Amino acid sequence: MNKRSFETLCVKEAKDTSTTKPHNLPIYSTASFVFENIEQGINIFDGTEKGHLYARYGNPTVEAVANKIASLEGYDLDIEPFGIMTSSGMASVTTLIMGILKSGDAILTQGNLYGGTTQLVKDVFSKFGITTIFVNLRDPNQLKKALDDYPEIKAIYFETPSNPALDCVDMEVLSTFAKSHMLYTIIDNTFSTPLLQQPFKYGIDFIVHSTTKYLNGHGNSISGIVLGRDKKHYPLIWDAMKYIGANLSPWEAWLVNNGLKTLALRMKKHSENAMALANMLVKHPQVEKVNYLGLKGHPDHELAKKQMSNYGGMLTFEVKGGMEAGKKLMNSVSMATMAPTLGDVDTLIMHPASMSHRSVPKEMRIENGINDGMIRVSVGIEGTEDLIDDFESALDSLL
Repeated sequence: MNKRSFETLCVKEAKDTSTTKPHNLPIYSTASFVFENIEQGINIFDGTEKGHLYARYGNPTVEAVANKIASLEGYDLDIEPFGIMTSSGMASVTTLIMGILKSGDAILTQGNLYGGTTQLVKDVFSKFGITTIFVNLRDPNQLKKALDDYPEIKAIYFETPSNPALDCVDMEVLSTFAKSHMLYTIIDNTFSTPLLQQPFKYGIDFIVHSTTKYLNGHGNSISGIVLGRDKKHYPLIWDAMKYIGANLSPWEAWLVNNGLKTLALRMKKHSENAMALANMLVKHPQVEKVNYLGLKGHPDHELAKKQMSNYGGMLTFEVKGGMEAGKKLMNSVSMATMAPTLGDVDTLIMHPASMSHRSVPKEMRIENGINDGMIRVSVGIEGTEDLIDDFESALDSLL
């Protein structure tokens, strides 16, 4: 063979010199994959041989992390769930709904969802003929009436705990109801993670996460995942993901994998700090109400105790003085960071009425407990006393 030209040597891929197995998951940063011969290419395209084609269809790094999260959601259960990672938590919700529903179908859900999800189902899915009905999912009469009025309902979508009101839904009851009416059940399990709550244990069909949050835990990537308990649904979700183009990059998946390594340690400390902060807040004269599931006075404490192994790092509280007092409190903290996300190792605060839920109609927001003075706190893993001092000082400034 003639000697290759300089230009050709520049273009061709460097030879992989690895001889031993890497300790950490490699990042497969490639848009496509090479076939050994035309027969293999045909077989992989046909599906008669397993293999990678194109990174939008699948990537070894991304699939490894998806499988790991699926194993966590199915831990110690007699099931083998699947996972498909996406470019964000919202992409996961979109991919799942587009995969299992069609024009003319309807979604039954709660009014106190995350604001972005509320806008997605109301303003985006409606354009494609998928309607959304909001009811109190804890009221059996409302559930039955909704199905009588809207026989096109095909799925129940919910959060427990909800974002940001921290209300809970009994998953076992909801799952039993859904199965009796041949409905899919979908839960956003971002707040709890599979360490604190395993929805598949209660018969839930699908789980979505914004893996940007606790599963990553460090605020350095955007990603999401769809998980299903039955592999027969895998092709529906995979097709939607690859044709929508909601695939995750291998770099983002690799960052999630790094975060997963400390998930158990982090969630323990998040929960401990949140409990300590909640106990301080309930005693402060400037606080009207504290929503934390670990407090025995929370109306859903016993349900959370049944469904969760711990109460997590999320809490909300309402300050006296409404909107203006809430804004002042946000500007008075010094250690907590004002940011529109959650689940990081450091404490993050947000004012739902003026931030995440500003586009939700006020009457709908108030009806679902998201009042003007509500502050959402994603409690971090800092020193407990530092955290308490920061919020106590900020609240004292309102007196």
